[in-house]
Amino acid sequence: MPLPYFEVDVPIRSTESPGQYGLHVFTGRADSRGAAVRIAHAVYDAARAATQAGLEIPHGRPDGWGARGYRPGWELDWPAAKAGPWRSPYSWLNSKPFAM
Repeated sequence: MPLPYFEVDVPIRSTESPGQYGLHVFTGRADSRGAAVRIAHAVYDAARAATQAGLEIPHGRPDGWGARGYRPGWELDWPAAKAGPWRSPYSWLNSKPFAM
């Protein structure tokens, strides 16, 4: 049986424009919420390292995790990350304003 699909929501804030904030969403398969956060963090770290080295961002992991890009000037608040079962590609939307 395949592992369940998780969504990891990580608050972000701009280091260049105070007051701008948002949410970065990662998705993929994991065996627990804690594992989902650890994998998302590893995927982010790999994307950051590749970008800083001038290399292509790695993607296409068999477990579904990956990054499509990296945005310099944005800081992710990993201690505030929340993980749960993925249910909808629009679950991050809410009535509160957000910045991107």
